[in-house]
Amino acid sequence: MHRIPLTRPLLIAALTLAVGAQAADTRGTAITIYSSAQPGGVPVEFYRPVPGGGMPNGMAVPGYAMVRDTRSMSIAAGRSTVRFTDVAALIDPTTVSFQSLTDPATRVLEQNYQFDLIGMDKLLQRYIDRPITVDRAGRDAGPATSGTLLSAGDGLVLRGADGSIHALREYGAVHFAELPGGLITRPTLVWSLVATRGGEHQTRVTYQTGGITWWADYNLIFNEGKDANSGTVDLGAWVSIVNQSGASFEDARLKLIAGDVHRAEPPQRVYLQKRAMEMAAADAGAGFEEKAFFEFHLYTLGRRTTLPNNSTKQIELFDAAKAVPARKVLVYYGAPDFGGWSGPYTDRDYGTPANRKVDVYLEFRNDKARGLGMPLPAGRVRVTKLDSADDSLEFIGEDTIDHTPKDEDVRIKLGSAFDVVGERRQVDFSIDTKARTMEEEIEVKLRNHKAQPVEVLVRETLFRWSGWEMLTKSHAYVKEDARTIHFPVRIEKDGEATVRYRVRYRW
Repeated sequence: MHRIPLTRPLLIAALTLAVGAQAADTRGTAITIYSSAQPGGVPVEFYRPVPGGGMPNGMAVPGYAMVRDTRSMSIAAGRSTVRFTDVAALIDPTTVSFQSLTDPATRVLEQNYQFDLIGMDKLLQRYIDRPITVDRAGRDAGPATSGTLLSAGDGLVLRGADGSIHALREYGAVHFAELPGGLITRPTLVWSLVATRGGEHQTRVTYQTGGITWWADYNLIFNEGKDANSGTVDLGAWVSIVNQSGASFEDARLKLIAGDVHRAEPPQRVYLQKRAMEMAAADAGAGFEEKAFFEFHLYTLGRRTTLPNNSTKQIELFDAAKAVPARKVLVYYGAPDFGGWSGPYTDRDYGTPANRKVDVYLEFRNDKARGLGMPLPAGRVRVTKLDSADDSLEFIGEDTIDHTPKDEDVRIKLGSAFDVVGERRQVDFSIDTKARTMEEEIEVKLRNHKAQPVEVLVRETLFRWSGWEMLTKSHAYVKEDARTIHFPVRIEKDGEATVRYRVRYRW
């Protein structure tokens, strides 16, 4: 395990598998967030606030959390009923674990989860055939109307004391005599407990909730070097946390999990019951601690933080890593990618439509020698470049990266080059069905309209069959895999280069 100071340029996002453990800090809330969001975050409709403070899409948020709440509770000796409030509305009741730290012999005999929360629609439905008073509004404006509520569907229908019927499509405040039984203001766990001793108990409750997720966002500034293909990048990152669980977590210990944690899938959803492991941190302003944990990576924020309900919170992960060596890579892939082989592709015209775009990538190595060298969680990378004319940062592209270990390359696609174009065409094709061979000759032309030379990686897929041999070639190539080759090509300023090769397939 090693400590990550705030001043060290490291990318963080986090992990915690919940494992039962006694912790030094026995107060407050700890939360461990697991994300199933795709790199780049979650669609905005999952976490856009709703007028009136509603929580419309919490169940659609791609993630979940393990919550551990430690608090003092008054418990009578023997059998008693205890109400535990302020739990997340999207709690999975089957994952609840209760423990009295004061009296470990205390146990839960029965548990009920009450979630019939008070709201206007539910109040109106509970008051059918009961008296209410309604303030008129809009086209129905006038004195307040009292009567027995008959319907609360398309507007309100009341029967007055004299038997008259009042249909109100527009109305203001509705006055109820009392709160009907069965409705509660907050989701509540109700336990039937048996305890060997009465009084104040220090308790720990652990449960799993939906409606909460996180993802990483990386900010990268590209600085050009002495030539067109080299430069450096300044790299910083944030973690974004969406909380639509129906509960706020005040002054909580925060952990995140980085890695692909398997869960049982519907139709029969089974939740593994896990308990959060606490890591005490003495410094309230500390940064993150990182260590390998099982097959994932665990990061713990060394200070407490608050995650309000119906909110998106961002936490800085690290100070920017400065001047990380990087290079710009131009890639021309003229033919579209093809799927697996079901047989040899013998059609002459198959794959002949060509793409003219030359794609632009930024590439750097995630190692200590270049100022990085840490696990990079999946996320979106936004790239900007300084305009020296007015010292403003201009957006030049974005991409997503998957979970990337240390000592691996990071490649970010920024778009397509404006001044470099490609052209791919089939020069010759022949097939001998008796000999079960075919030959194809391909020509790739690259034109550079820039004022400086560029290097382009020509990527070719030998898709027609797995058995192939190169007969002739104009440039040396690198074999990437069984059917992909690369031709590195340099093109002078305002120049043109041609790659030509002939390949024979056998099946």
